[in-house]
This record gives sequence, C-alpha cells and structure tokens, in this order.
Amino acid sequence: MKFGKKSLKLMSAVVGALMVGGLLAGCGAGGDNDKEIKVGANFELTGNQANYGTAARDGLKLAIKECNDAGGIDGKKITLVEADSKSEPSEAVNAATKLISDDGVKVMVGPAVTANVMAESQVATDNKVPIIAPCATSPDVTVENGKAKPFVFRSCFIDPQQGEVMAQFASKELKAKTAVLYLDSSSDYSKSLGKVFKEKFEAAGGKVVMEEAFLAKDQDFKAALTKIKTANADVVFIPAYYEEVGKIVKQARELGIQSKLLGTDGWDDPKVVDIAGADALNNTFFSTHYFEKDEEVQGFIKAYKEEYGKDPNVFAALGYDAGKMMIDAIKRAGGTDPEKLVKALEETKDLQVGTGKITMDAATHNPIKSAVILEMQNGVKALKAKIQPEG
Repeated sequence: MKFGKKSLKLMSAVVGALMVGGLLAGCGAGGDNDKEIKVGANFELTGNQANYGTAARDGLKLAIKECNDAGGIDGKKITLVEADSKSEPSEAVNAATKLISDDGVKVMVGPAVTANVMAESQVATDNKVPIIAPCATSPDVTVENGKAKPFVFRSCFIDPQQGEVMAQFASKELKAKTAVLYLDSSSDYSKSLGKVFKEKFEAAGGKVVMEEAFLAKDQDFKAALTKIKTANADVVFIPAYYEEVGKIVKQARELGIQSKLLGTDGWDDPKVVDIAGADALNNTFFSTHYFEKDEEVQGFIKAYKEEYGKDPNVFAALGYDAGKMMIDAIKRAGGTDPEKLVKALEETKDLQVGTGKITMDAATHNPIKSAVILEMQNGVKALKAKIQPEG
C-alpha cells in the first residue's frame, strides 16, 4: 500500500496527539538502569517486506551481541526489545508507540523500508527517541523543509547518490545513449530513483525514450516489456525490489530483450538469482552498499556466518552498521540522554562498520560512504566499480 507524504504526516500526527499523554507517562519506565540499556528494534518481521526486516534485525542483533560479549557499555548490557511493523506504515506507528510507552526504550533501530520509517518518525520525534534507519534511502527520511529531522538518522546512502551513480555509469562506462525507465509506481523508492536517473542521464547527453510502470506484487510484466522491447534502448533502468526484479528480468529475457538491465540496492538479495535464473541476469548491473569480497568487510561476514550459518545480505550488513553506529554513539554520549545521543550521532567520524567506514553529515543526518556497482556473471556478483562520495 502506498502512503503519500501528507497522509503519513497526518496519520502520525493524529496517533501522536491521541497517545502523547500515555507515551510521556510511560517514558520514565525502562531505559538505562544499573544493569541494562534498553534499545528498540522496530522491523518488518512479517508481511511482504519481512525478508528485509528480519535480515536487518539479525545484523543489529549481531552488533549488540558483540558489544555485550565484550563487556557491554560501562558494565551495562544492551537489551534489545523487538516489535513487528508487519510491513505496514500504520503498524510501524503502533510498534514505535509500544516500544516507547510500554517498553521504555530510549533509542530505536528500524524499520527497514522508507514508508515505515517515515510513519514512525513523528511519534519518535515527539518523544525525543532517536531513530537509526538502516536501509531507508529516500532523502525525506532524515530531511524536512531543507533541515535535518532532529532525531532521525540513517546508516545507508540515499537515493540521489544511487540514481546519480547509475546514470553516470550508464553514460560513461556503458556508453549508453538511450534508456528506458521501468518503475514501481506504488513505491516512493522507485519513483525517486527514476527521477534522479533521468535527470542525470539526460544531463550527461543521454535520452530517456520511454517510461513504463508496474505495481508491487504484480506477477505478469510481459505487456509492458513488449512495449519496452520496441524502444530497443541501450539500457533499461529498473529501481525496484528483488521479488519483482527477478520476475521482470526473467520475462524480459524470455521476450528477447537484450538491453543491459540496471538496478539499485533493492536487487541485492540472493533470491533474485533463484527467481530470474543465472543466465537471464547476465548483462545486468546494480548499485549497492558493499562487495562481500572487499577486505574491510571480511570480519563482519565471518562473524555473521558463525552466528547464523549463512551469508549475510545487504540488509543484514546495514542493520549491523546501524547497530555499530548506535553502540558507538551511546558510548560517547555516556548513556541514552536524547540530546547527548543526538550530538554523538552527528559527530560520528571514520567509524568502522560492516560495510566500511562511516562519517555522519550533521546537516542532513546522512552517512558519507562509498557505493559499489556489481555485475551479475552467471549468477555470481562481480565488482564492476567502487564510487567514493564527492569530497
């Protein structure tokens, strides 16, 4: 279900107004005490985004386990309190309300996707509970009216960075002159990325010759893909999530579309190979947050495999990053006092996390970090380029 910015704000404001008395009364319970530091995990544990939410939650849990195994923070162990946003913005509000009022958490990580973070942010902000969003890439998550939202941070790069990186890659590396956009019209994530890609690709001298749309949970994409085939474009940009991406790629190749297919971090899940097939994914490229063969991420990957018996996906890595950010900030803040914790998060600098190093841009509450472009080769990811942030 799609929620526009105005409806999200209205929904959050109404919920906040109705519950503010109960929330404030409950805030004194929980939080820091002599033995523990309570933090909240608000993730999509059920519903159609559960694969993202559970992975990010598991990454967060690993970061907390490592901290606790090393003695905690000033002798206190971190206790993680979980709530399920059920892959719905309204449920994200309910989960945030529960974590703050009933459980007394003083900082939250999650949810995974943009709409759910946007929905919970007003309740958290009204109660001065900092949020770290691991995977929500829309600029609007942390910035409103040109200013950083005071209690909302993230551990991932933002959509404009991905859209610009892929437009430059298409133009400069692939020498593409024409492109088609194939967007999920129900997703702010997809539409935002498509807008930036088009702007940057055409500024570089290319031309977007066609735009088509689908809806999340669609199964048959062949009508739109048949139109796309007639464009005979050099590249097709598909900024969407793995389940639809896998089906689109499979059906595109079945129809004989030979264009290079481009995507973003929503592609970065092993299930995309299961759905599309290894052969269909040849000649596809996508931007994401790290490459698992980079030396600096080997420590995280090894620890995750030892803990869970499987390789992490990108959402697990970003959940781990958010956990490391949170732990580092609590240590430097000397606890979870909200003003001190916000200041510590804003001052994050050269922090080693799962995907590399993070420095926080205090003006936007966005991390300054590199992006990578991966190429699929017979079902296996290969590093194509690593893009450092400007400056």
